[in-house]
Amino acid sequence: STARRMSTTASSSVDVIDPSTITFEQYTDEDTQLPLITAIIDRELSEPYSVFTYRYFLNNWPELCFLAMSGERECVGVIVCKLDKHREMFRGYIGMLVVDKRARKAKLGSALVTRALEVMRAAGADECTLEAETTNEGALRLYQSLGFIRDKRLCRYYLSGTDAYRLKLLFPLPPQAADALGQAQGQ
Repeated sequence: STARRMSTTASSSVDVIDPSTITFEQYTDEDTQLPLITAIIDRELSEPYSVFTYRYFLNNWPELCFLAMSGERECVGVIVCKLDKHREMFRGYIGMLVVDKRARKAKLGSALVTRALEVMRAAGADECTLEAETTNEGALRLYQSLGFIRDKRLCRYYLSGTDAYRLKLLFPLPPQAADALGQAQGQ
């Protein structure tokens, strides 16, 4: 079994995913991976998504989708992102991040976000944004620990009527751009 039992009280127990069984894979195949992605997102997120939303992200930016897999093809975490022009910026966007409740202490959220941010940075992204429910303290702590800041509050952003924070991470300038900017400013 990929999960072990961990007692939480004398009378109840909860499944916990063993972190040593987790591997990461990039999205490559709709037939085998899309059902895994939709199942975990439908189970863990408050917002419903259509198959067209998934396909929009996955078909256009497959390199920005990573799955955390445990044991025999069980998806215990996923991140779905995009990267495109926004005004004068090259902006990454985290559309969905989900970690199975049984794996929340294994730092999968950080690992998935870090993988996506590395791809965005390598592709030349200037920034990355996302929205998170104002009540989702775990997600807000995760993103803050990775350097995201609260950009603005979005009233009644979700279908449930819950507000969201738009969070933003600014990527540092690549060394060549920083050097050129310093020269242009006479430094």
